[in-house]
Order: sequence, then C-alpha cells, then structure tokens
Amino acid sequence: MAQSNIKVAVQKFGNFLSSMVMPNIGAFIAWGLITALFIEKGFFPNESLAKLVDPMVTYLLPLLIGYTGGKLVHEQRGGVVGAIATMGVIVGSDIPMFLGAMIMGPLGGYVIKKFDRAIEGKVKTGFEMLVNNFSAGILGGILAILAFLGVGPAVDTFTGWLMVGVDWMVAHGLLPLTSILIEPAKVLFLNNAINHGILSPIGAEQIRTDGQSILLLLEANPGPGLGILLAYAFFSRGSAKQSAPGAAIIHFFGGIHEIYFPYILMRPLLIVAAILGGMSGVFTFVLLGGGLQAIASPGSILAILAATPGGAYMANIAGVLVATIVSFAVASLILKTGKGKAEDIEEASKKMQEMKGKKSSVASTLTTNQGNMPNNVQKIVFACDAGMGSSAMGASLLRKKVKEAGLSISVTNTAISNLPSDAQIVITQEELTPRAQNKLPDAYHISVDNFLSSSEYDKLIDKLKNDHDIPTEELVEEVEEESAPVEQDDSLLRKENVFLNQEFANKEEAIRFAGRVLVDSGYVEESYIEAMIERDNMTSTFMGNDVAIPHGTEEAKKAVIKSGFTVLQVPQGVDFDGEKVRLIFGIAGKDGTHLEILSGIAVTCSDMANIEKMVKAETAEELMELLNGEGTSS
Repeated sequence: MAQSNIKVAVQKFGNFLSSMVMPNIGAFIAWGLITALFIEKGFFPNESLAKLVDPMVTYLLPLLIGYTGGKLVHEQRGGVVGAIATMGVIVGSDIPMFLGAMIMGPLGGYVIKKFDRAIEGKVKTGFEMLVNNFSAGILGGILAILAFLGVGPAVDTFTGWLMVGVDWMVAHGLLPLTSILIEPAKVLFLNNAINHGILSPIGAEQIRTDGQSILLLLEANPGPGLGILLAYAFFSRGSAKQSAPGAAIIHFFGGIHEIYFPYILMRPLLIVAAILGGMSGVFTFVLLGGGLQAIASPGSILAILAATPGGAYMANIAGVLVATIVSFAVASLILKTGKGKAEDIEEASKKMQEMKGKKSSVASTLTTNQGNMPNNVQKIVFACDAGMGSSAMGASLLRKKVKEAGLSISVTNTAISNLPSDAQIVITQEELTPRAQNKLPDAYHISVDNFLSSSEYDKLIDKLKNDHDIPTEELVEEVEEESAPVEQDDSLLRKENVFLNQEFANKEEAIRFAGRVLVDSGYVEESYIEAMIERDNMTSTFMGNDVAIPHGTEEAKKAVIKSGFTVLQVPQGVDFDGEKVRLIFGIAGKDGTHLEILSGIAVTCSDMANIEKMVKAETAEELMELLNGEGTSS
C-alpha cells in the first residue's frame, strides 16, 4: 500500500509538472526554431535575429511556466502572482529558471489563494478592487524578493550539481544506463517527473551553451516502443496482433507513447526489450553526437526531426533506428518463446488506465469492434452498474432525440446485470462496455464517455433514420422497474439539500459530503456512503458538461429508504479523474420514483448555457427553478 501511495504521489507530481509545461510547448517550439535557424551554428546564421534566443529562454519560457503553474492553483490571480514571483528567480540566476518557475509559480498561486480565502466576506463593498489589486501586488512582490534572495540561488546550485552529474555520466560512458530508470518509469507513468523536472531544465541550459542537448532524446526516442509494436505485429496472435500496426503508426508519427504500454503489460518481460532498446539508442546518440535544440513533444519522429540541429540528423535517425532494431529483436524472442493464450489487449488497456489513474486518450483504439448494427431496431437500452443514475440520464436524452426524429423505438435503462435478452442496441460508459458485451454478445454496443453531450447520440439517430422505413408512431417509453408514470414529489429535492459555493479537496470528499446529506435527510442508510465511493471507483460518475452524479452500487439499492437528491454547486470545480466538475447531484433511487426529476435534470444539463446559469445561481431557490426548466435554454 505504501509503495502504491508513493507511486500515485509521484504520478500526480509529474502530471502537475507536465501541466505547467505542456500548454506552453508552442513557445518552446518557437524558441527552438529561432535557435535552429539563426544562431551562429544554425541553418541561416543571423546575428540580429539571434538576439531573440537568450531573452526567450531566460524570460519568456520561465514566465509562461510560472504563470501557468499559478493559474493551475488559483485561476487568473494565481497566474499573475505566480509570474511576479517567478521574476525573482529569473533575475537571481544566470541560467534558464525552469525549475525555479515550477516552484515559484504554484507557490504564488497558493499564497494568493490562501489570502483570498482568509478575507472572503470581510471586505467592505466598494473596496474589493483595491484590496484585490494591492494584495496581489504586495504578496507577489514579497515572493519575488524571497525568490531572488533564496530560491533562485538554491535552484542555481542544485541545477549545477545535476549538470556536473550528467557531464560525469557522459564522460564515463554511463548515460545509456539511464534507460534502466526511464523506460520502466514511462510504463508506470512516472516519466513526467523525470522529464519535466530534470531533463528539460538541464537540456534547456545545454542548448543555450552548446546549441543542443542529448538529454531531450532520452525519453522522447520512439524507437524502443516501435520495436515492441512491430514484434507484436509479426509474432503475436489475436487482437494484439491486429491492433499493433495501427498502434505503431500512432506511436511513431503521432508521438503518443502510452499506446504501447498495454503491450508491455500483457508481457511484462518486454520491459527488458524497451530497456535494451533505449540503452542502445542512447549509446548511438552519444557515439555519433546526437541531440536536440528544442523539446520534442510529443515524442514523434516528426517532432524529433524538426528539433534536430543541422549536423545531427544522421546521429538522431541512427539512434532511433538502432533502438527500434534492438527492441524488435528482443521482443520477438520473448513473444516467440513465450507460452500462453492469445493476449487480451482490452484487459491490458484497462490495467494501463488504472495505473495512469485516469482515462487514456488512446485506449479506445485498442478495443474490438462494436458488433453489427441491427436492422429494424425496436429497443435501445442504456446500461450502468446500478441502473439508477448515469444510464437513466442518458436514456432520457436519447429518448428525447428519438421522439424528435419521429422514430417508434423503445429507449430504456437498466443495470448491466439485468440487461434484457431482446435489447438490440446497448449503450454504456467505455469502462463498462466489456461487461455489457459479455452479458449480451449479440447486441450492437456503443461506448460513450459523456452521457450529457455525446456525439454518438446524433450518429445513432442518423443511422436509425436511414434504416427505419416504418410509419412514425407514438414513442414507447420504458424504464426499469417503472410500471406507471410517477408524479414528481417535492420531497425528492428540498431547498435545504441544495448547497452553494462549496469547495472540496478531491472527489472523495465531495462524494462523502453528498452521501452524508442523503443519510441525514433520511433517504439512505449509513452504508450507502461507502457504496457511493465504491461505485465511483468502479467507473467515474462524471457525466460530461461539468456534471457528476454520484450514487450507490446495484447492491446498495437495499440501503435506499426512499428516493432523494442533493445538489452541490462547486464554482471552482473539483477533479473527477481528470475532469472538472462544478455541479454534483447526489442520488438515491428507489422503485423508479426518482426518474422523472432525473430526466429533467438530464435535459437541462445537456445545455452548457444552463450549466453556467446554475453555477452562478446565488440562492437555492434560483438553482431549483433552473432545474425545473424556468429560465433555462430550450
């Protein structure tokens, strides 16, 4: 457990560093291009234009990082104070202060955030702007002075030590050994901490002094991953073999390295292929004098070539090629001599996303097909774990679209365990699709990641309209366990269960708050709170459009006393697995009595204009009126 917590902490730290750098990659590329073109050793040496290089790396890039870091912590004010504080480390050092910016930017945002919370509600009307401006200026100035006197020199010294260590490793031919750390770290999603915390800052200084840096190739080299994917394409079986060629293209040309991680997770011994490929590539870079003059992000061969200085093309291409050949040879040997059934790429993709701690942008490319679209569709079923929350909202929205299209198709929702055998189309969240496919393998399965505004709904409607030639009839509306229409009960959502201007450190804190409200209101038993946490851990209850609907598992239905809701307004947002949530609807459903109001919530929340109005609502009554459709967009 302790090791797992440490890994998660390092992942979060690395992701935070990456979040400061990645939005500003365009500026890094601009600096790299200007450096490559106009410095003395560039393609078109120009003494006047080369004057842009030092100011950009000394001032522009650190200030952008510092501003972004502060903004991540406390929006615009955090960004401004973070940039002011970053100026202190810039002026207090003779090297590019990327590391200093990564410290002072978030620190500036944190300090002004704490100050704003401390004075909240205490500033007299008419003095808000005065207090806001002077507080940001005074605190930013103090932090800049502290950074100039202390943080800048400390980071300068630390960076010097790191550079001495790198020079020593290069001089003694030990740089290839870094692959022993870097390649496994990539698969474990710990690479951001290494890449953005160490390699990029030192690399930037080497570029400034030497015109290029080999360090920027250590993590970006696509060769080790390409070799493994090619080995799967030639020597594997099943879905892994079929998906490997497409994954290789995305990895090599798109630069999305995480697409090959599931292939290593299927055969963990393949990490040896990645390490040996990485080591051989680094050795080639060192031997032939390879390096980059700008950060190559993402790690695509195209980005690497664009950031390669004029005299290093052969070295860089050779390093990537050697890494590919070595990893391919080792991976092929492992795959050919290994025993076992055909690899399950879907299961490995799921494991990768669990390790990453959030949804992968490329995992869906590794899954199998949906099945065949049926003819003359009569029944569509939304399915989730419990059948009381996300599936009910999705069914409500699609039912409305089906009705507007004039189609006579039943749209219902249910728990996956209760999927009816006559369901022709089954719609689930992406993480739940494999379970639904196992339950109903002959149905046509659609995966969505946003129940409130998925483009899949419109695609499905277009297909159905083209395929349906039967006369338009009255829409059949069905919902699990609902035998007759239920009038909306005012006790489902009471004014005292609407909470405005809430702040939560994380999603678990928010879910527990919502669960406690449901318990205290007599809707559920105490055990329901833990069931809400369990449900969200199984599959995120984020619905899209800044909305989450935490609720219990299917098993926890027995802990529901009666149907009820709570609404939490979180203007600053809370993170739900990488997604920002500003409205939280805690749900307890019994006997379908909550479905009418839930349908209304779904329709209202499908329009972002309504979301913005509810987030800005100043009273519980105003928010409830919006939920009831008063003053919302049609």
